[in-house]
Amino acid sequence: MQRKVLITGGSGTLGYNLLRLLADDERYQVVAPVRDTQSAGVRALADKVQFIEHDLSDAIHTAQIFERVNPAIVVHCAASGLRPPRSSWFDLMQFNVVSTMRLFQMNCRLDQASHFIYVSTGLVYREQARPITEDDPIETLHPYGASKAASDAMLQAAAAEFKRRLTILRPFAFTGPHDGGRRLFPLILEAAVSGRQLGLTAGTQVRDFCSVRDIADGILRVMESKQGSGIEKFNLGSGLSQPLRNVIEQVCDQLQIRVDLAFGDLPMHPYEPHYSVANISHAERVLGWKPRTSLAYSVWELAREIAPSLNLRPPEREFGTL
Repeated sequence: MQRKVLITGGSGTLGYNLLRLLADDERYQVVAPVRDTQSAGVRALADKVQFIEHDLSDAIHTAQIFERVNPAIVVHCAASGLRPPRSSWFDLMQFNVVSTMRLFQMNCRLDQASHFIYVSTGLVYREQARPITEDDPIETLHPYGASKAASDAMLQAAAAEFKRRLTILRPFAFTGPHDGGRRLFPLILEAAVSGRQLGLTAGTQVRDFCSVRDIADGILRVMESKQGSGIEKFNLGSGLSQPLRNVIEQVCDQLQIRVDLAFGDLPMHPYEPHYSVANISHAERVLGWKPRTSLAYSVWELAREIAPSLNLRPPEREFGTL
């Protein structure tokens, strides 16, 4: 018997890759509310995913969707502020916190066995000079991270109060198919195509970059898990720590991307952590999850979509080869 799954954020990088992963999985009947049902990505999956035109800020329509779908699993990927252009500070908080709590309130009206999966972020944590575990404190002034941290904490309190099953996933940096906007690797590929110089920060910040396909697989592992009620939290990332400049240069070298990168031209965001790396041992132990796809391969997949004129050769796919 198929399980009904409601997935928000289906037009974003992670949500879309999750929809692609589930589209051919006969165990699930997937429903995805999106703002634009006419986009190319949505149309490509329209015969396998039930899309509903919807704005998550519409409380009445949100309630109607929950009543009609009655999902066994809710995966909340939608968020504002991660993929530029960004909302104003208060609009970002309004969407990421209020819309999230409204979804959870609707979920609490469902059967007690329903499972709410919240996609948070590694930016919620107080900075540590080592890979971060799920038990490290949540504390940040980063606007996007703060909005997700607020929802993260409120969801845990609500799940405990109403005895609901809640899983919080905290992915660190990722890229791959359907990445876009003004994010790092789409900008690098765009600069390579146009031949213009791309200004970047000095790249001394230490980062953990992962394939978006692997993050989507982590969500699937949670959906398949046989755990009962309660609250669970998992970090998802590569677990590798390198200065961002090294990450960029190694990917460009492996893919032979010719691009003029001006490191040091831009300042870091004042509240961006210098060290942001995931300890993924809990996800490995409990979910049997680990990254499988190299970062270079993920960027190559993205280049096939948005920069085919570069005609890049496929690199090694296996994780551990960057």
